[in-house]
Amino acid sequence: MTKIRDLFLLDPQVIFLNHGSFGATPRPVMDAYQLWQRKLENQPVQFLAADLFDNLEHARIALASYLHSTPECLVYIPNATFGVNLVAHSLEFREGDEILTSDHEYGACEFAWEHACQKSGATLIRKTIPLPLYTQDEIIEHFWSGVTTRTKLIFLSHITSSTAIRLPIEAICKRAREQGILTFIDGAHAPGQIDVDLDNIQADFYTGNCHKWMLAPKGSGFLHARLDVQELIDPLVVSWGWGGNPDYSSGSRFLDNLQWWGTHDPSAFLSVTDAIEFQDKYTWSKMREICHTLAVETRNIIDSLTGLEPICPNSTNWLNQMFISRLPSNTDRDFLKQSLYEQFKIEVPIISWNDQNFIRVSIQGYNTQEDLDALLDALEQLL
Repeated sequence: MTKIRDLFLLDPQVIFLNHGSFGATPRPVMDAYQLWQRKLENQPVQFLAADLFDNLEHARIALASYLHSTPECLVYIPNATFGVNLVAHSLEFREGDEILTSDHEYGACEFAWEHACQKSGATLIRKTIPLPLYTQDEIIEHFWSGVTTRTKLIFLSHITSSTAIRLPIEAICKRAREQGILTFIDGAHAPGQIDVDLDNIQADFYTGNCHKWMLAPKGSGFLHARLDVQELIDPLVVSWGWGGNPDYSSGSRFLDNLQWWGTHDPSAFLSVTDAIEFQDKYTWSKMREICHTLAVETRNIIDSLTGLEPICPNSTNWLNQMFISRLPSNTDRDFLKQSLYEQFKIEVPIISWNDQNFIRVSIQGYNTQEDLDALLDALEQLL
C-alpha cells in the first residue's frame, strides 16, 4: 500500500510540520497541473482564446460543490491576499467609517485595510481577543462590543494564521446581516482543513486559498461574493471582460470583470478539480480526523512540557490540523527555529504574537506519529 508521504514531493530528509505557511501538493495533482501547462503550450491560442472559459466553468462547478455554494458566486484568483485587496479596493469608505477586525489577523491583509483607510479617511479598529479562550459565546459578545453605528465592514479570519484558532464566524455574520453590516471572511486556512459551507456562513465576501489545505498548486485561490453584493466589486485589472464586451461575456459582470486580466497561466485553477478528486480518493475527511487527534495529543504534551496554559479547548470548534502552544517568555525564537532545523531537520515556525512566544504546528496527511515524536524529543532537549 502506498504511504501518503510517498505521494508528496517533500524532501524525505525533512520533518515538515509547516503545511500552514505555503501548503504542499501531491504528485498526482502536480502531474495534472503540468499536463494543463503542456496543453497550454501545445496550442496557446486554442487553449486561452477558445477553451479556457469552459474549462474554468468546469473547475468552478467542482469548487462550488466542495464549498457548498453555487458557481455563479465564485471566481478564481491567485490567493487570499489578492482577494482581500480586490474587495478593499472596491468598497467605498468615507471619513468616519470603521472597519472592525481582530488582533489575530494576517499582517498582509491588515496592510490592505490600512491602505484603504489612508485613502478614504476610514478607521481600522482592531478588537483585542485575549488568550486563553474558553467559550465561543465569550468571543462573539466580546468582539461585538467593538461594533458601533460607524461600523461598515467586519473582516475576520475563519481560521487565524497567527494563533490557528477557528473563530465563530457563522454567528457573527448572522448578527452583522441583521444590522446591515457587510462581512468579509478570510478563509486562507479553512478550505481543506475543515468542511466549509459558504451557503450556511452567509458572509457577503469570502476569500480562500486552494493551495494550502486543499492541496492544489500554488497560485490557486478564490473569491466568493453573494449575488446581491457582486455589483460592489471592481476589477483590480481592467481587461477584455470589462464593460459587457460580447466577445468575453458570460452573462455575469462579476465573472467578466474578474476572470481575465491579461495573458497568464491558469493551470493552477484548472488543477483544483484534481486536488478535490485526490482528497476523495484518499478519504481526506477521515485523514483530517486523524490529523486532529495527532494535533490534540501533541499540543497536550508540549503544554505539559512547558507547564504553560493551552490557549483554547481541544475540540474541532477551536483547532483542527494546526495549533499553537505557548513557549517560555525567555525563549530565543531564532535560536530555537534554527536549532530545530539544523540539528533535527524539523521545519516548524516559532512565532511571536502580542509579545508572546509560540510554536505553530501543522499536521497534514503525510505526517506520522514518528514526526511528532521527533518534534517532542527535540523540544524537550532544546527547552
